[in-house]
Amino acid sequence: MITLYAAQFREALPNGGRLIGLDVGTKTIGTALCDAGWSFASPALLIRRTKFQKDKAALAEIIKAQAVVGLVIGLPINLDGSESPRSQSTRAFAQNLKDMGLPILLQDERWSTVAVTRTLIEQDASRAKRAELVDKMAAAYILQGAIDALVTAQI
Repeated sequence: MITLYAAQFREALPNGGRLIGLDVGTKTIGTALCDAGWSFASPALLIRRTKFQKDKAALAEIIKAQAVVGLVIGLPINLDGSESPRSQSTRAFAQNLKDMGLPILLQDERWSTVAVTRTLIEQDASRAKRAELVDKMAAAYILQGAIDALVTAQI
């Protein structure tokens, strides 16, 4: 199942469980994990993109090791709410992960990279350090937004 709706995603996970958040870029995939009670999201690993099957295998390894029950994937949407070629690419990526058998929530990620970059600049992180951290932190930002919505989602 792939959905845009937190309530529908929550219905697929009646017992909660750990979720993985993904910020899918052209060169990297930032990952984040949350606790089983959906309280907080933390940055995890950065996967350097190669071929899709290798990327998928790396994700599968994390999913298995962390007992993940659902995926939250950041969906890049334009500021006016329209979708772009990147949105279509992310939807295709999600579709290709569907056979993993886990529910997938596509979460609006419009402001994730901007918010994370501002935070890192405020912390006086160097440009190199920001480049290293931004995708993982964006994944955590996306996942935190999703779990906040899941906790308040009406069933």
